[in-house]
Amino acid sequence: MSSADAEAQGAQKLVRMANQIATFFATQPGQTQAADVAGHLKAFWEPRMLLRLYAHVDEGGEGLHPLAREAVARLRG
Repeated sequence: MSSADAEAQGAQKLVRMANQIATFFATQPGQTQAADVAGHLKAFWEPRMLLRLYAHVDEGGEGLHPLAREAVARLRG
């Protein structure tokens, strides 16, 4: 596997994880779902994971749940 393939596979894994978190919080009542996703990412993801997720969003964010996109925007301030 080339390094580009490994990078793409890593990004897809992060997207899948972020989408699982977003899908969970989407089922919760209230209006804080995006903030809750952002809080979870900030609390439990390593900085390098967040940086790779940010890069994925900068590259178009293909496949990323809308709540996860909004959470990234909140984290970036």
